[in-house]
Amino acid sequence: MDIDSIRTYCLSFPHATEDIQWGDDLLFRIAGKIFAGTGLNPTSARRLSLKSTPEQFAELIEREGIIPAPYTARYHWVSVQLDALEDPELKELIKHSYEMVLSKLPKKARLQLG
Repeated sequence: MDIDSIRTYCLSFPHATEDIQWGDDLLFRIAGKIFAGTGLNPTSARRLSLKSTPEQFAELIEREGIIPAPYTARYHWVSVQLDALEDPELKELIKHSYEMVLSKLPKKARLQLG
């Protein structure tokens, strides 16, 4: 997947938004909470950071091209080199990250989303 296809996929989820923060990081959010992000500069544009379960985290970081995400690994975020996974597997991880973040939203926020 490339940045454009990731962007299209992430924004296909209900109520997903995007913004740029910290200078050049493209972030995808649900109700203000980040579920995926990538850098826009050439050195970081080939990586995607996303949330995983503790079990997934342990399995994923054993694979080539996947590392604990800087600053957020303690929350089980991984940084995936885009060519390390086939598109269907990467899409599944993005979807799972979105669903995990959505499920952790306060009840009031979830009700406001419908």
